[in-house]
Amino acid sequence: MTTQSFKNSKQEFNFGPWKLTANKSHIMKSKDIEKLAEEMKIHSLPEMLFGDNVLKVQHAGGFGIVFNATDALRTVDNGHGTVKVACADAWQESRADSEHSKVVKPYDWTFTTSYKGTLLGDNLKLKVTPTTDRIDLEKLKTREQIMYFEEVLLFEDELHDHGVSMLSVKVRVMPSSFFVLLRFFLRVDGVLIRTNDTRVYHEADKNYLLSEYSSRESYISALQNVPQYLFTDPNEISQYLPLKQLTCEKLEFPEDVDNSTVFGNVQICVNSDEANRESRQT
Repeated sequence: MTTQSFKNSKQEFNFGPWKLTANKSHIMKSKDIEKLAEEMKIHSLPEMLFGDNVLKVQHAGGFGIVFNATDALRTVDNGHGTVKVACADAWQESRADSEHSKVVKPYDWTFTTSYKGTLLGDNLKLKVTPTTDRIDLEKLKTREQIMYFEEVLLFEDELHDHGVSMLSVKVRVMPSSFFVLLRFFLRVDGVLIRTNDTRVYHEADKNYLLSEYSSRESYISALQNVPQYLFTDPNEISQYLPLKQLTCEKLEFPEDVDNSTVFGNVQICVNSDEANRESRQT
């Protein structure tokens, strides 16, 4: 299970007209988790749920995008999907005495989410349109000064010691752009590995952001030629997983918004070597 300090913290970083806010807090209390599960009509929620953890990317004009666990869990598709059912059957058979074997109403015990973030703004919002434009991942791999990096864990569950289901979001800011990676990672031991990634990229001189959602998965039986130690590393194993879905979108600024407003108010911070290694993941 991922280790994370549970000390409350709030980090803010200004990048021109943008403010990036990373809020980290404690795991939700049991009574609050039960109340949320009842509200969502879900039998169970992840055992480590960080309801107050948030990554927010907001423009001075009020619009932007935010990533949080509650909205992500609202996109969990309960009771559908042939691959999911097949995995659930295999997993529940091996855990015949677990609480899941006693559940009458089906639910997605893997907490698989297709969440791509939540748009911010009341009167002004980003306009989402399909696009053929792609994020230049090779450009992101080049050595460029990293002025800010943060990672926020949203939820995690060990599936009763039969794997892991985890959602986290990372952000890094360079002199001319920022990049966000939201990753859902699922490993059901002996059965399946899945990653659902949302990448959001913005260059300072553009009046839009690019968003790419990709879903990859493979049965472990099809990964016999892949070293098993890679199964626990989302960054390494993802390259071996076949692409199942790709959605490319352009998040366009509202009309009449001047992207140059207050641009130049860019903070500079020094990253540790470890932070730089982590932040260059694409």
